[in-house]
Amino acid sequence: MPDTIFDPAAEGWHTSTDAEFIGLVGPIWRKLEGERLLFGLLAEERHGNRNGAVHGGMLMTLMDHAIAMNSWETTGRRRQATIQLDVQFVSAVMKGDFLIVRSEVVRATRSVNFMRGTATIGDRIAVTANGIWKMLEQPGPSAGPGA
Repeated sequence: MPDTIFDPAAEGWHTSTDAEFIGLVGPIWRKLEGERLLFGLLAEERHGNRNGAVHGGMLMTLMDHAIAMNSWETTGRRRQATIQLDVQFVSAVMKGDFLIVRSEVVRATRSVNFMRGTATIGDRIAVTANGIWKMLEQPGPSAGPGA
């Protein structure tokens, strides 16, 4: 665990109130880097597994949410849903680590976005993911994708 706890708010990161699932596992932090929306997680004890690292399910949730939100932004906030998510765990995330997710569109069609994301702790890659998000035809809430 780091000697000092990172304070995302002091570094310009913001949280949002989410009444759905993400509100239960967060806070998930967000910050603009140029025009790119970054997402972050300050790993807490409750995010851990029996091995002392952050649980893989928490990391998959973070990757799904962060990549989906970027897909949503790039499509003019069209409602969408994750139809595939492949996650690779590269290195352990420990309590006190601040994980930053950067994602990008690999390919976009009228009906799906192919996305990839990388989660890092400093310069170290911790998690990578690739996925596909399907655009939904019916109007939905303006707060985010259905991921």
